[in-house]
Amino acid sequence: MRDNILECIEELEKEVLDLEAGKGSGVDAIMNALGLSRMKVQSAQVIAILDMLTDGITPITPDIVTAMLGVAEAEKKFLYSLAGILDEGPAILKASEVEAEAKDMEAAEEAIAAAMGGGAATSEGADSPASPAPEAEQEKAKPAKQEAPDKPMAAQAISSIRVPTDRLDRVIELVGKLMVTYAVIAQSGMRVDSKITSSLRELDNVIGRLQQEVDAIRLVPLKQIFMPMHRLVKSLSQKIGKKLDFNISGEELALDKTIVESLNEPLVHLLRNAVDHGMEMPDERTATGKKEVGDVRLNAWRKGEHAFIEVSDDGRGLNPEKILNKALEKGLADPETEYTEDEILQFVLMSGFSTAEKITDVSGRGVGMDAVVNAIKVGLDGDIVIKSELGKGAAFTISIPLDRSANEGIVDALVCKVGGDVFIIPSRDVVEIYVPQPNEVVELPDGRETVDVRGHVHSLLRLADFLGLEAEVDRVDRAQSVVVRTGDYRAAILVDEVIRQQQVVITRFTVPVEQVYDLPILGYGMMGESDALVIDVEDLLQKVDQSGGTGNA
Repeated sequence: MRDNILECIEELEKEVLDLEAGKGSGVDAIMNALGLSRMKVQSAQVIAILDMLTDGITPITPDIVTAMLGVAEAEKKFLYSLAGILDEGPAILKASEVEAEAKDMEAAEEAIAAAMGGGAATSEGADSPASPAPEAEQEKAKPAKQEAPDKPMAAQAISSIRVPTDRLDRVIELVGKLMVTYAVIAQSGMRVDSKITSSLRELDNVIGRLQQEVDAIRLVPLKQIFMPMHRLVKSLSQKIGKKLDFNISGEELALDKTIVESLNEPLVHLLRNAVDHGMEMPDERTATGKKEVGDVRLNAWRKGEHAFIEVSDDGRGLNPEKILNKALEKGLADPETEYTEDEILQFVLMSGFSTAEKITDVSGRGVGMDAVVNAIKVGLDGDIVIKSELGKGAAFTISIPLDRSANEGIVDALVCKVGGDVFIIPSRDVVEIYVPQPNEVVELPDGRETVDVRGHVHSLLRLADFLGLEAEVDRVDRAQSVVVRTGDYRAAILVDEVIRQQQVVITRFTVPVEQVYDLPILGYGMMGESDALVIDVEDLLQKVDQSGGTGNA
């Protein structure tokens, strides 16, 4: 049995070595033999780098060959284990074997890092960056390493460290508790002298700066996910046979780590669609008077408290007529309704929608645009807008709020009073506070109410009615309305009184309260002396919108 396994693995290793020498059956056959082409992975980015190697976009370097030989060696030991003939377990490996395996792992990591970073080494003999250094140069390098401990301590200072994200999250949680403790002291009502007041003010400043610094630590530039897109687009265009220029701008924009990680999958899908479906073949472009080489762009910028990421191309664009017909065919559109062009384009984002005549291995991997929408709207509380001109191209623009999620953490909020109880409305959703006059409120035939706020008509939502409470203030001109906005929808939430604005620590319920009670409640907020329920503004407006409420952007 040992001889049979060894014979199979040796044959596989020979094919890998032939690959480095430019002989053999090719990368695709080796990837199949090693089982790498059948890897089930969730990351589209990992799929992309494997595709680039298979398609010949990533050059075969000594590091990659070494990593492949390491995979073959691992398969040999796996087969030995299955056959019960593995002489030595991993706990008693020889020092030389441990060192060899460590080198294989390091080589594999370096090969993957080179492919992801767009700087993969080229196999050009001794001039290749990945090639081993000559023995003379290695001998010269040894004394330098030996002299390192004699350098001054300042030259060996560590300029950066790696900290797990969960540790940063715990620090943020502690900052929140510190803030709550400060609020308890500041709101206690006890008599304090000027010295204590000054100390409390300074403590408040320190807490604010600490929160800003912790948030800044989590920021990473978009460059980390933008740069690998060069390899992805180049690989796809060569695989399909299309000619294009890929341009990136705004990669220096820094966003929260969780936002950058969540953007990777949607951007990969949008770029695949742009190259596969959006761009025409070179002969099609020249036939329509376009230049043979198309343009695909990935841009990012910041405006106010939102970040915008746009994937655009100068390809064939989206055909509204074709999209509407497909939407009618799938039952997504109402045949009796007249849709605007912008409304028709939104059907592209719905689950199960596709106008592709055939599924390809580039963009037809079972992931639709609804997955992009879910990652952006649900995961990041953002939005996606489509603009297209038939025959001239299309642009998909993602907008993401830059502040930390209002669902959890430290947020600015309005503390309001409704029916004798205190509630919290996150400030991120608030546009303004307005005191309506009786002549500005109109009751509709179905019982709903609207209010005219500075010339714009909004739905008037009496918060007490949604919470099953009885308002203490009956007259609208003595109550206050909090004008809120989520997406393009605005409404005025009527409360008895807006008490103050302050920072609160929002925490979700540990039990699924929203499944038991149909109330627009997000969680509870810690303010200092007491806690209060947090209003889920988005859920509240969705309920009104579904019931036919009136909103105005």
